[in-house]
Amino acid sequence: MNYSLTWNLDNIFPNGSESPELLSKLAEIKELLNTYKGAVKAWQAPSDVSGTKEIVSILKQTEVLQKAIYQVSAFLECATAQNVHDTKADQLNGEVYTLISEFETVFTGFTIKLVQINDAVWQEIIEQPEISEIAFYINEQREHGKEQLSEAEEALINALRVDGYVGWSTHYDSLVKMIEIPYTNEDGETVHLSAGQAFNKMHDDPNPEVRAEIFKKWEKAWGEKAPLFADTINHLGGFRLANYKMHGVEDFMKEPLQYNRMKKETLDVMWDVIAKNKQPFVEFLNRKAKLLGKEKLSWVDVDAPIVTTEPMHYTFDEGAKFIIDNFAKFGDELPKFAQEAFEKAWIEAEDRTGKRPGGFCTSFPETNESRIFMTYSGSPSGVATLAHELGHAFHSHVLNDKPFFNTDYAMNVAETASTFAEQICSDASVRAAVSDAEKITLLDNKILNAIAMFMNIHARFIFEKNYYTERKNGLVSVERLNEMMASAQKEAYQNSLSEYHPTFWASKLHFYIAEVPFYNFPYTFGYLFSLGIYHLSLKEGKSFEKKYIALLQDTAAMTTEELAMKHLGVDLTKPDFWQAGVDLAIADVNEFLELTK
Repeated sequence: MNYSLTWNLDNIFPNGSESPELLSKLAEIKELLNTYKGAVKAWQAPSDVSGTKEIVSILKQTEVLQKAIYQVSAFLECATAQNVHDTKADQLNGEVYTLISEFETVFTGFTIKLVQINDAVWQEIIEQPEISEIAFYINEQREHGKEQLSEAEEALINALRVDGYVGWSTHYDSLVKMIEIPYTNEDGETVHLSAGQAFNKMHDDPNPEVRAEIFKKWEKAWGEKAPLFADTINHLGGFRLANYKMHGVEDFMKEPLQYNRMKKETLDVMWDVIAKNKQPFVEFLNRKAKLLGKEKLSWVDVDAPIVTTEPMHYTFDEGAKFIIDNFAKFGDELPKFAQEAFEKAWIEAEDRTGKRPGGFCTSFPETNESRIFMTYSGSPSGVATLAHELGHAFHSHVLNDKPFFNTDYAMNVAETASTFAEQICSDASVRAAVSDAEKITLLDNKILNAIAMFMNIHARFIFEKNYYTERKNGLVSVERLNEMMASAQKEAYQNSLSEYHPTFWASKLHFYIAEVPFYNFPYTFGYLFSLGIYHLSLKEGKSFEKKYIALLQDTAAMTTEELAMKHLGVDLTKPDFWQAGVDLAIADVNEFLELTK
C-alpha cells in the first residue's frame, strides 16, 4: 500500500484558505452567533424545574455554534501548519479568534445566569433526562460562573484577549516563521532548514559534528531574536497574571489544575515520586555518554541515536504497517481506526520546507474526523510520534457517539491516549529486536521518552513556575530568562549534561499557547497514567480494549481522580500508582545498562 505523505483537507473545505465554502461557513457562524446572543440575553434564570426546556434549547445552540467554530479553527490550524507563509489563513485566523472571543463572552453570561438558579432547583434540573448525561459538564460551567466578574467586565476582558495574550501567541507564530537554519549538506550545498527540519536533524543525525554544528546555529538563530521572544512571553504572561488578579486569583497554578480537572495533591505527589527516582536515569545518560565516546552528553546528544547498527529507517508505508500490526495485538478497534486514517489521508507527514515545527492532532467535530500533522523522519522516534498522534485521534474517534459536551477532555487525559498508543509500538519494537545491538538502539529510543517526561518536561515545569513567580514583580529580561532556563534544566537533569539549552524558552511553542498555561506537566501525567493502563492491558490481553475505550469515553465526564478510581481502582493522591509507573521505566533502564556493560 502506498499511503500519501500529505493530508487531504479538501473534503473539509476545498481549495485551502481561498475556499468559498470556508468563507460561507464563517458567514454562517456570524449569523448563528447573533441568534445565540439574542437567546442568551432574553433567557432568565428559572425559579423551578419547568425551565429545563429553555436551558436545553440554549445548550443545543451552544453545541451547534461550538462545533462550527471548532471545524473552521481546526482547518485554519492545519492550513497555517502546512504552509507558514499562508497569509490568507493567518488573516482568517484573526477573524476566528474574534468570533471565539464573542462566543465566550455570551457563554460566560450564560454561566453567570446559571448561578442565579436556586441550588435545590438546579439539582432537580440536572437530574432531568435531557441534561443528566451532561451533568458533570454543566455543573462545572456553573461553578466557573461563580468565579466570574459582572457580564460587562467579562465581556471587556474577552474582547481584550484577542489583542492580549491571544495576540501575543499568534505573534510568536509569526516570529517562528522567520527562523531559518543554514546547513551545508554532504554535497557542499548550503540549504536553509525550517525550524522543524533543523530540530529533527539536530536530534536525530548520527554524526555528532552535524548535531553540534546545527545546535550552535540553532542557539544563534533563536538568540538573535531573543528580545522579541522575551517581549512576547512577558506580555503574554503579564496579561494572564493581570486577568488572574482581576478575578482575585493569587495562585497561578489554579487555572492549569482546574483546566486538567486534577488536584494539587495529585500533581505534587507525581513530581515528588519522580524527583526521588532520578538516579537510574542519570546512570542511563552517563552510560549513553560512554557509548558515544563522551564524558558527558550535551543537550543535543541526549536524543542522538546510538550507532550500534545501521541507522534504523522506516519508510512511511513501513512505519504505517508496523503501527497497524502492533495495534492489532492490543485489540480490533485501534488498528481498524489507524488504517482508516492512513487510507483516507488524514496525516500530513512530508519532510519539506515551509512547514511549522512539531506535531499535533486536531479534530473536526462536524465531520467526525481528525487530522495529524508532523514531519516524518523515518527514525524509530518518528514512528513513535506517528503512533502517539494516532492515539490522540483514536481518543476523539471513540467519543464520536457521545454527547458533544462529554468530548471536552483535558490535556492530561488526552496525553494518556496518545502515550498509550506510542507505548504499544515502542514495546513491540524492543520485543522484535533480532540482536542485542538492535535491542540497545530500541531501548534507548524507548527510555528517551521517560527522559523527556521526567527531565525535559520537569525542566519546563520548573522554569514556568519560576517565570510566573518573577513575572509578578515585573518584566523578565532575556538574560534572566536564559539563566532560569539553564538552571531548571540543570535541576531536572541532575547536572548530568555537559551543555544546556538556555534559549529553549524561546524555541518551545508550549510556553506561548494562550489558552493553556503550563502545557507541560499533563504530558508527564499522561505518560505515567498510560503506563499503568498499559500494564493492565498486558495482563488482560485483547479483551482489555473494551475497558480502555470505556475509560476514554469517560475522560470528559468526571475529574481525573474519579476517572482513575472508577476504571483503575487507584488513588492518584497517593505515591503507589506513580511509583509503579516509574518502576516500569526503570526496568527498561536496568535492561539497557545490563546489555551495555
